[in-house]
Amino acid sequence: MTLLITGAAGYIGSQLVQKLEKEISNEEKPWRIVATDIRDSPHYETGAHTEYHKIDVRDSALVEFVKSQKIDTVVHLATIVTPGKKSNREFEYSVDVLGTKNVLDACVEAGVKRIIVTSSGAAYGYHADNPEWLTETDPLRGNEEFAYSHHKRLVEEMMADYREKRPELEQVIFRIGTILGNNVNNQITALFEKPFVLGIRGSESPFVFIWDQDVVACLIQAISSRTTGVFNVAGDGAVTITDLGRLLEKKVLRLPAGVVKNGLFVLKRLNLTQYGEDQINFVRYRPVLDNTRLKQEFGFTPTFTSRQVFENYISKNWPSK
Repeated sequence: MTLLITGAAGYIGSQLVQKLEKEISNEEKPWRIVATDIRDSPHYETGAHTEYHKIDVRDSALVEFVKSQKIDTVVHLATIVTPGKKSNREFEYSVDVLGTKNVLDACVEAGVKRIIVTSSGAAYGYHADNPEWLTETDPLRGNEEFAYSHHKRLVEEMMADYREKRPELEQVIFRIGTILGNNVNNQITALFEKPFVLGIRGSESPFVFIWDQDVVACLIQAISSRTTGVFNVAGDGAVTITDLGRLLEKKVLRLPAGVVKNGLFVLKRLNLTQYGEDQINFVRYRPVLDNTRLKQEFGFTPTFTSRQVFENYISKNWPSK
């Protein structure tokens, strides 16, 4: 098998490539990895079974590249998770949505057999009327005011269209909860690093967590499995904002939604934060993922519960706790 991995220099992509390289070497699998990313080079040694190429998923030359490499399976990880300060909505849309469309078109044109895509629980959206536990049959309502959530919804709608029109391209879609690991650093972990835990009055804001190595293991299983479908990826259970405060040994500061919204509005326009008032529901209404289908149909049980994932994260990042 020849495997193409987009976003191979990113947080999950780099771990996936290195884990696959080790497994190929140890188990003598006849696999070849074609790792691609927009970065000039990865921050790790690629190994004997991996070759790295600098390619933008939006590049029109991607089709010919996929054809020339005789790709069998694609793991599409390229996305904008934590936008930089100079990022903008148009750029993020071009990578997340148009980039995915370009990858899908390349797969169809090149006769790729299987594509595995990392989506997010954010595709369900951040809404007051979300069910207590979201299953894969619940509607996707990614909020337009939150770029990442909206783009994940648009990507999944596009994937559904391709499933209908191009059934020969097998699909596995993982709607992933909040990823934590030894070195993860993003807008979620930034909330945990403050001297207090910010909460919205009247909401427990439950989180579902998944350990990064479990995400990598899911991707590897999807590569070698014949199972297709859409699966929530999260540990068992959820961790409320009250739980987070206890585990972090920090006070939970519960502010009225209006106060937080107005504060973010001012700070954003003073360039003191990259997060604006549109982020309020991101904190207040967390999508809580039911992982039953992942365990029963895909056949993968996460190593850690959501609470254990967070406890592991604390032990790695605040050893004194």
